[in-house]
Formats: sequence, structure tokens, C-alpha cells
Amino acid sequence: MMKIESLPNLVRDSKRFHHIVSTLARYGLAPWLSHVKASWVQKYFQAADGQQISELTKGERLRLAMTELGTTFIKLGQILSTRPDLVGPEITTELAKLQSNTPADSPEMVRHMIQMELGASPDELFMEFDDVAAASASIGQVHFAKLKDGTPVVVKVQHSGIEGKIRSDLEIMKGLAEIASHYSENARQFRPVDTMEEFSRTLLAELDFTREKRNLEKFIHNFSKEEDVFIPKPYEHFSTGRVLTMERLDGISLESAEKLMEFGYDVEKIAIRGANIFLEMIFRDGFYHADPHPGNIFAMKESGIGLLDCGMVGRIDDRLQEQFEDLLLSAVEQDPVTLCDSICDMGSVPREMDTDSLRADLTEFLAEFGTQNLSEFDLGGALNRMMEIIRKFQIILPARVSLLIKVLVMLEGTARALSPSFSLAEILRPFQAKIVKRRLAPQRIFKKIRHNLADWNRLLEMAPREMSDILSQVKRGKFDVNLEHRKLDPVINRMVMGILISALFVGSTFLLSYRVKPVLWDVSIFGAMGSMLAIFMGGNLVRAIRKSGNISSS
Repeated sequence: MMKIESLPNLVRDSKRFHHIVSTLARYGLAPWLSHVKASWVQKYFQAADGQQISELTKGERLRLAMTELGTTFIKLGQILSTRPDLVGPEITTELAKLQSNTPADSPEMVRHMIQMELGASPDELFMEFDDVAAASASIGQVHFAKLKDGTPVVVKVQHSGIEGKIRSDLEIMKGLAEIASHYSENARQFRPVDTMEEFSRTLLAELDFTREKRNLEKFIHNFSKEEDVFIPKPYEHFSTGRVLTMERLDGISLESAEKLMEFGYDVEKIAIRGANIFLEMIFRDGFYHADPHPGNIFAMKESGIGLLDCGMVGRIDDRLQEQFEDLLLSAVEQDPVTLCDSICDMGSVPREMDTDSLRADLTEFLAEFGTQNLSEFDLGGALNRMMEIIRKFQIILPARVSLLIKVLVMLEGTARALSPSFSLAEILRPFQAKIVKRRLAPQRIFKKIRHNLADWNRLLEMAPREMSDILSQVKRGKFDVNLEHRKLDPVINRMVMGILISALFVGSTFLLSYRVKPVLWDVSIFGAMGSMLAIFMGGNLVRAIRKSGNISSS
């Protein structure tokens, strides 16, 4: 682990570090810093005021602190909003409100960035280019333009210097995550170091606009046969890692149901079609848009659906897809045992988890939500409740699963904002038959068989060599077997005690049988005393075992 004293050497911007630590302390989010034996950290912690802030909930304090700390922390909050298994549904709901208010770069800076990346000025590249940004997000800003042939496009330009700021913040955040993991038991349960590693990979990938371009191309390919799905076409020759030029979609954002109805759109039809598109991405393609925010979905002409901002996507491989399908199917069929097994199979389970208690909670969960009519079923509420149970038992789900659950919750929320009667559970019902049909498809079965044969072939190839190595080590006397036992001491102690009690009882019965002197009323005194002691000790041992739950009393 990194030494605390070495962290100042890793911090390139001491003012930024001061700002981060003092902000976290002021919002009461870093009490563990008071335990760090380093004066350079404690002096920042002592700058906390917190009287007014203390009246806010933890989620509100976290959201406000991240907003104040800017782009990198806002992005971290948005990632954490997809992890209710780590921080809980209440905090994820609050973090979902995070919005970046990053001011747009000046026209001169934007033009300079385009000149550097594309090798020519906007005036040379485009027929028209609007210097005023149409929107500004945390990493980039958007400008309207027209190609030389008159095609309307959108040019996404990365903020100047944003990459350096993000890398500096990530360095500081990684150091703070290690400190939190070492000094705070409460923070440790959130796995801050692992979370920061995952977040760093995600955010650094988002800085590369070529990834978003590839995402757009993949979505276009996946929906090439569906004429009512519109994905912006990227333009290769006008795009780099920091500039992305794509087709401009002419539609109305789903943010306002009133505006859609005013223009004559059938909002219920749009909600249903939009949900089906996302479910096709998830269950058909295993590659989906991971931010179904109303502002990222457009209603197009003739009830078509347009998707924007494809920088954040989710991927599901065959194994994860089957696991998630098992989870959904077992919930629909109200099978708590299979649901419990599905959750444990997908997630990282604590060694001493009480499986019976988990099944009991899941049985109660299914009883609570299983009685609802399908048309009124609150899938988002059900998924959030399930995540509360998962977090209660400290089960950590893979990030891809948490993101998928978050997308389903957001999808239902977006659709219900358009049509209050919308039910995602009802839309999901036809996918049950599709799931079963796909699993029984000959191609899928053949693919599984082929993979299993490859695994067996690999095992058969490795086995002779591995066995030869083992036999060689045994022959040379260098073969060691390391056994690890977990809390076996009480079991072993009871076994030894049981053997001793048995030996005492058997020996005492021999003394009684042969009337070994001294005797009283023709009974061996030592035999009688030994037998009574053995019975007494045996009774105590049985009670201790029953109390520990190893033997259930009937």
C-alpha cells in the first residue's frame, strides 16, 4: 500500500489538493482524515465548518461537494449513481441529479482546437460554423455547422486542457482512495481503490472521441434494418480523438411531453417504441446505450426514435446475459431459491453470508411485488428494493450488472414521464419467450457445445504435463499441500472434547462392570463418579453445539 507520507510528492497541484480535501471535510464526507497521522492532511481537515451543511442528508452533501469540485468528481458521481450495490439507492438517486455546468470555451480556443486536430480552420472545413456553443458538457461542447455540400452536422469539441485537469484529479483521488481504505472501516466497504481504478478506465476512455465514433457505427450497423431508429452518422474525415463531427438529427427531445403532444406526437407510442429499442439493444445485441436520459432521446418524424450522446455504453457477454436473464426470469416466476442462486452466482459474496436470511428477504420481496398487476408493476421500485437487499448482505455486483439495472430503472422513469400508464414489466413480457427461444436455438446450443469441447480439449492437453510435474515433485520430495482452514478451531475442540468424554464414559462403565474398589453398596465409586461426570460434560457439549446452530433442536 502507498505510504501516506509519500502522497504530497504525487500531488502536482497543491492548491487543487487543498481544495479537494477541504471541500470533502467541509461537507462532512472525510472524517477518516482526522485519523491520518500527517499534519499536512490534518490542517485541511480542521478547516471544516459544517453547521449548515450538517442539516443535509449524506446524499445531498455528496452531490453538492462533487458539483463544487467540478468535472472529474461530477463524472465520478455519475458513475456511482449506477452502483446502488455500493452506495445504496438513496445516494444513487441523489447523484443521478448531477449535471455539469461547465462553461463553454471561447470561440478562439474552439477554433484553435479544430485547427490543431483537423489541420484546417473551421472556415476552410465547413460551409457554416456557429462559434456559439449549442451546449456545453463536462468534457466537450457542441457547435452547429454545415459541411461544404450543405449537410447539417454537429461538431463536438473537447474542452481545452480538460485532459490534464482530469489526470491530475485522478491522481489525487487514487491517493485519497488508498487513505480512505486504510483508515476508514465505513469507506472500506465501498471498495474505494477498486472503484477508483474502474472509474479511471471509464473516464479516460471517454476522453477519446474515437470510441464514441465507433459506438455510433456499431449502433448504426445493429439497427440498419429498422427504419424508425435514427443514429447520427459520424464523419471520419472530420473527426479525431478530440473532435467528433456527426449528423444533426432533426427531432424533439423527450424532455417535454407537453411539447410533443403540441406537435401531434403520440407520447404513449413513443414511450413503448423507445423502451423496445433499448430492450433490443440489451437482450438482442448485448450492446446498449447506457444513458437513456430524456435529453438524449429524440422523437423523430413518423414516430421514429433518435439517440444522441453514445459515449457511455454497456456491453454484455453471453454468460452475463444468461445470468441476468436467469435473475429476471426467477423474479417473474417468484422463485426465491433460484433468485438467490442467481444473485450469488453473479456477485462477489462475503465468506460468512447468511444464505438463509438472504432467501427469507427475497421471499418477502417477491411476496411484496409479486401481487402487483403487470400493468401497474413498478419495475424500477422492485429493482431498487432488490439492490437494497443485495447491499444489506454486502454482495458486490459486477459494474456491468449495476449499470444494466440502472439503465432499466432510468428507462422506466423516462418512459413514465411521457406516459404515466407505461409499464416496463409489461413490455418485458414478450422478451421472456424470446429469451427461451434464443436459448433453445440450435446455433446457441452448438456454440455452447463447441466452447465446452474446447475447454475439455485444453484440459486433456494440460493434464498429462501437470500430472507429470506433480509426480516429479513427489519423487523429489518437494510436493507440499497447503491447507487453509476457516474457523475450524471450535469444531476441532468439540471433536476432541467428544472423544475425551466418550473415553471417560467407556472407562467408567468398565469400572462399574468389574466393581473396581473402593465400592459402596456394591457399586464402584470411581466408576459412578466418572460416568456422572461424562454424562454432565456430554450434556454441556450438546447444549453448546445446539446453541451455535450446528444441531437444530426439535
